[in-house]
Amino acid sequence: MSTYKEAGVDIDAGDRAVELMKASIAKASRPEVMGGIGGFAGLFDASALKKMNKPLLATSTDGVGTKTEIARQMGIYDTIGEDLVAMVVDDLVVCGAEPLFMTDYIAVGKVIPERIADIVKGIARGCEKANTALIGGETAEHPGLLKDDEFDIAGAATGVVDADKQLGSHLVKAGDVIIAMPASGFHANGYSLVRHILATQKLDLQKKYDDLEKTLGEILLTPTEIYTLDCLALIKAQQGNLRTFSHITGGGLADNTARVIPDGLVAKYDRTTWALPNEMKFMADFAGVPQSDMERTWNCGIGMVAIVDAAIADLSIKSLAARGMKAWVAGSIHAQSGPGAATLEGTYLTR
Repeated sequence: MSTYKEAGVDIDAGDRAVELMKASIAKASRPEVMGGIGGFAGLFDASALKKMNKPLLATSTDGVGTKTEIARQMGIYDTIGEDLVAMVVDDLVVCGAEPLFMTDYIAVGKVIPERIADIVKGIARGCEKANTALIGGETAEHPGLLKDDEFDIAGAATGVVDADKQLGSHLVKAGDVIIAMPASGFHANGYSLVRHILATQKLDLQKKYDDLEKTLGEILLTPTEIYTLDCLALIKAQQGNLRTFSHITGGGLADNTARVIPDGLVAKYDRTTWALPNEMKFMADFAGVPQSDMERTWNCGIGMVAIVDAAIADLSIKSLAARGMKAWVAGSIHAQSGPGAATLEGTYLTR
């Protein structure tokens, strides 16, 4: 006799995982959420959108990439979910959209309820930080395709922005300034390079190296900063003078900033306004990573930037500081011929 469990899929373990994650999911909600988990679809009351002149729905989907492998090696699963939320909701806010709700997908080789619950706990915590409802998800057991302790996660979120308040490259002008917000670490990008360095240089995740404040593994699992509420607050405070944001993810500062720069303009960053994070300098120095490659792979210390009218730069920095978010002027926008671009100039500060 053949059973589903003998084939590698344990339905009872899946049910146990759902029970363990319920408390976490309950914290990641909003008044608009209808019903609880367990249905075939998550429901969200969109009647409030009627108050907008022309509501535009925005959607984003992403994963965490090979950072999940560091979590697996460390046996720490309750932080990686925050990375997932950050990668999705902070993309939405770039156009001025408020993230409303999110769903997740977790694929595992074997359902271990406590591990699934830890992953979802991180996702729920991230949603709570972004005031985004976690209204559904799926856990899929893939025996034979993934090893028992292997997993991957992905998610999608939906947000909304009124058409006349949409941010973007169409608002960017010469003379605008770039307000930078610091990264909390590597975030969830460039981990293929990180893992290559770990393997080739024989680095130990459990070791606290002289230049680092924690073990290397703990540093590499630092959750991605979630900027959503800071950005939304800045939009509300600076309506009409805030042009757009750029979420600094894969591709680094220059490539991601260029995505929101129109033709005929260039965003120029001044490296002398900030220092490379210790962990990135450590990894680059240890493995001899060229600066050009590092800057196209890691965020180099800046996780989100706002492009604003120069007249409100100081006020924007003070507004962010009042929320506990450090920020500084890291560059400016200039006229040039050709397609929109971004460059980095000068030498990084030394600590």
